[in-house]
Amino acid sequence: MPSEPAQQPDLIVVRHGATPWSACGRHTSRTDLGLTPVGRAEARRLRPWLAQWSPATVWTSPLRRARETANACGFPDARVVQALHEWDYGDYEGLTLREIQAESPGWSVFAAGGAGADGESPAMVAARVDDLIARVRGHEAGPVLIFAHGHLLRALAARWLGQDVRLGARLGLDSGALGLLGRLHGEPALLAWNLRPADTGGPAGGLGREA
Repeated sequence: MPSEPAQQPDLIVVRHGATPWSACGRHTSRTDLGLTPVGRAEARRLRPWLAQWSPATVWTSPLRRARETANACGFPDARVVQALHEWDYGDYEGLTLREIQAESPGWSVFAAGGAGADGESPAMVAARVDDLIARVRGHEAGPVLIFAHGHLLRALAARWLGQDVRLGARLGLDSGALGLLGRLHGEPALLAWNLRPADTGGPAGGLGREA
């Protein structure tokens, strides 16, 4: 179990465990997939880590993979928050990064957003996570725990720091990993990021794919 940070987090974010599409790098937003056995194991390993912070409020994306992760982590009654759904990739749903970049060289969701009428732009996602951050900062009883998705949480972390969502491209977040957001000397900060317990119980980087 990780040592408790000197500064308690305001927000604990958890990316859901692996799904059939995340395991092969397919972009998954509105497609409602469940966890694989590996994904369920990733989630269960987070349970003792999360217990130490005693979150005052627990939210989850409405999508099955996030709700299953919350349940496996010991929070079956997490409140469903619609705004926590993954970045909508539009016409790029289900495609790998290689497939997308074959059509749009150099494409990044953080710079260009999703494709087609249903694809969300970076500005749209920034507005969505800004509203979530305002809600988190309105809580004073203790940290808020969120179960959601890779690109959405990376955009949220960038905006927590007051930066453009493009910073999210540099904030990798593996499946079944968590991050701690709070303040240092009064300024918004990442207290820890991309933490994931290995089978031995210690923190380890992972190989989780996008989305």
